[in-house]
Amino acid sequence: MPERYTLVAPCFFGTESTLSFEVKRLGAENVKVTDGRVAFEGDASLIAAANLNLRTAERVLLLLKTARTVTFDELFDSVYSIAWEDILPPDAQFPVKGSSLSSTLSSVPACQSIVKKAIVKRLMAGHHVTTLPETGALYKIRFALRKDVVEIMLDTSGDGLHKRGYRRNATLAPIKETLAAAIADLGHVRRDTFVQDPFCGSGTMVIEAAQKALNIAPGLRRRFAAEAFAFLPREVWAQERRKALEAARMDAAFEGVGYDIDPAAVALATANAKLAGVGDRCRFEVADVKDFHAMTQAVVLTNPPYGERLGDAAEAASLARVLGQVWRSAPGAGLYAITADAAFEEHFGAKATKRRKIYNGMIPCQLYMYFQPREFSGKRNSAAPARHQ
Repeated sequence: MPERYTLVAPCFFGTESTLSFEVKRLGAENVKVTDGRVAFEGDASLIAAANLNLRTAERVLLLLKTARTVTFDELFDSVYSIAWEDILPPDAQFPVKGSSLSSTLSSVPACQSIVKKAIVKRLMAGHHVTTLPETGALYKIRFALRKDVVEIMLDTSGDGLHKRGYRRNATLAPIKETLAAAIADLGHVRRDTFVQDPFCGSGTMVIEAAQKALNIAPGLRRRFAAEAFAFLPREVWAQERRKALEAARMDAAFEGVGYDIDPAAVALATANAKLAGVGDRCRFEVADVKDFHAMTQAVVLTNPPYGERLGDAAEAASLARVLGQVWRSAPGAGLYAITADAAFEEHFGAKATKRRKIYNGMIPCQLYMYFQPREFSGKRNSAAPARHQ
C-alpha cells in the first residue's frame, strides 16, 4: 500500500463546511469539498486520527480507484486492476455494498456481483490460493457509481461514526450525534459556552456540545474496522489515541442543561452523559417547554418535535409556538433550532437571522438561527399552549 492515502468522509448535506474545517485541523492535504462529502489526503496516521476525531463525518472511506465505467467488462477490469493482495489477507471477509446514480450500469446487485468476482479472481492469483474462506478480519468494500464514474472504496470505520459508544438507548426520533455536533459548531459552542436544550430527548445535543467544548475526541470509546487491517501499522492507533487524550481540555468552563417533559428521557440523558464522560458538565431536568427560561448567557440548541418524525403536525406547530413565546420573554444569547417544519418561523413567531438547509437522513430540514433577539412577526396565539406529552 502507498504511504499516502486518499480518504473520503461522507456527511449530512449542509454540514460540509464544518467537516472541511475539522479535516484541515487534522493536517489533511488536498481537501476537496463536494455535496455531502469531503475528500482529503494523508498518511496512515491520518486514517486513525480522522476516525477518532471527526465529529461530523459519517464514516471514513479509503479511495482505491476511480474510473469511467459504462460496461460490466470495464467495471471488472477497473476492480481487478487494484492490488487487492496487498490490502486483503487470504482469509479476509469482504462483503460488497454499493450504489448507482445516473449511470449506464444501474443494477446495484449486478454490479455487486461483478465487483466481488473481480476481487476474488485477483486475490486468488495474488495469494496463489484456490479458495478464500472469508473467516478472518472484516474488510467492507463499497462502490459508488455516479454519472458513469465508479469509485471503489474500503470502509475504515466499520460502524458509522455517529455511534460514539455512549448512547446505548435512545428516545423516539433521536437526532444523530454527527448532526448534533455540526449544530454545536454552527452555534459557536466554545469551551466556556453555556448551552440549554428545552427538548433534550436522550441528551444528544447537550452531550455533543459538551464534548466539543472539552475537546473530547468522539471516537475514544469505540473501535474501528481499520484497527484490524493488516496493511496499517497498529502503533498509529495507540499514538493517535494518546494524542486525543492529551488534547482534551477538562478544565473548560462549559455547562449544559437539558429539559424534557418525559422523566424516562431525562433519566436516559443523564446516563448517556455519564457514559460520554461529561456527566459533571451536563444536567437534565423534567420540565415542560412552557416553563422554559433561557439564561442571559445561554446558547439554545434544540431539535423540536415535528410532524414527520414525532407526533403530528398540529402538535409540532403548537410546541413551536410555545417555544417562540418563552423565547420572546427570555431570548438568551442565541437560538439554533433544526426542524422539518417548513412553517416553523410562522409558528415560532419570528424570522430567523439566518437559515441553513440540512438533511436529517432523508428528511429535508432547516436550521433556524437566531443570533440576536428579534421582534416577533405573525399573530400571537391566544389559545393556551398544548403540553408536550
